[in-house]
Amino acid sequence: MANHDHHKDYCLWDPKTSPANRLKKISMKDAFFNHKNKSASTQDLNHTQHCITDFDADKQSELVTGCSNLRARFQLDKAFKTWKKRSINHTSSLPSFCVPIPNSTKSKSLSFRENPTLSDLYNFRSSLVNFTLSDLRIATNNFSKENLIGRGGFAEVYKGRLLDGQLIAVKRLNKGTLDERTSNFLSELGIIAHLDHPNTAKLIGCGVEGEMHLVFQLSPLGSLDSLLHGSNKNELDWSKRYKIMVGIADGLLYLHEYCQRRIIHRDIKAENILLTENFEPQICDFGLAKWLPEQCSHHNVQKSEGTFGYFAPEYLLHGIVDEKTDVYSFGVLLLEIITGRRVLDHLHQSLVLWAKPLLDANNIKDLVDPSLGGDYDQEQMDRIVLTASLCVENSPILRPRFNTAKR
Repeated sequence: MANHDHHKDYCLWDPKTSPANRLKKISMKDAFFNHKNKSASTQDLNHTQHCITDFDADKQSELVTGCSNLRARFQLDKAFKTWKKRSINHTSSLPSFCVPIPNSTKSKSLSFRENPTLSDLYNFRSSLVNFTLSDLRIATNNFSKENLIGRGGFAEVYKGRLLDGQLIAVKRLNKGTLDERTSNFLSELGIIAHLDHPNTAKLIGCGVEGEMHLVFQLSPLGSLDSLLHGSNKNELDWSKRYKIMVGIADGLLYLHEYCQRRIIHRDIKAENILLTENFEPQICDFGLAKWLPEQCSHHNVQKSEGTFGYFAPEYLLHGIVDEKTDVYSFGVLLLEIITGRRVLDHLHQSLVLWAKPLLDANNIKDLVDPSLGGDYDQEQMDRIVLTASLCVENSPILRPRFNTAKR
């Protein structure tokens, strides 16, 4: 899919005008939130395999600073050695098949010091804390079911508390073969090393003793899913929901446009949105994320990975992955926050299929979560509904990009 629609206008329905005059041109950011212009340079992804395969043996064990446990050092070295033996084509952060944009130029291989991807990952080690398996077992009550807050294809996520009282989310990579776990661990670490935004989750450390773990900051609020569909749902009034939706959009805009590497998340859902004490959303779980080099328009993947209900049609049917894949999932998430419904109900009915007739009829009253009691800003609601309806269009051409700026 060529990147030919970067600067096009998009059509949204304006509920404040008559049906005959309702269509108007508006960008995604205009329709949803006023985002300040940012300047950033977009860099190509130059031979990303250097990010892992060019590590010297003495540098490998330094990835996690302060790794005093000899067994942990051995396990980390073993993980890198296992990685280096396997084909780079199976890396989850690299394309299964990258479709090049015509006339794109190939970049030369960079050395360790010249390669920004490798340099970032190597320098990232200094900010990480190394956790032993014992540390994480104590923090999560031996990974008890009561502390399980998320589950994916290759991992489970547990909430926990360190001895100093800090709340954490522990991603435990305990599924699949050792080869797959190693690949996922190093790939996600390589993605996270490039992230620096208020709306992306903060990695504070990792552990490689016995198993592979990634440890993130966590607030008492937990995930958006647990709050939106839990007993404390009444805490989510409209102002907080609006703040959360704007923050998620801001985070995705960063991933797609302003991050050092163009990143497609591929698993945007309520479970993968952590909330800070101030209800600031943070996108987490980059286990399925893919780098999309500047010279490529999209990826083609062999199998669909992620969460049913959030899948874009072209991803599910044809394995096409680009920014529009995340845009569709974002639209589903907007509907989930607006309606308070799960993306798949107890009868496995799709939220999108349920909402489509209401969106087409502009029936916002029956769309909105009854628990809000009609207490919301009408103008904000109109804009959110309009944006959601466009994001869940079946055709990716009709969906906006987050970097669309023209009216």
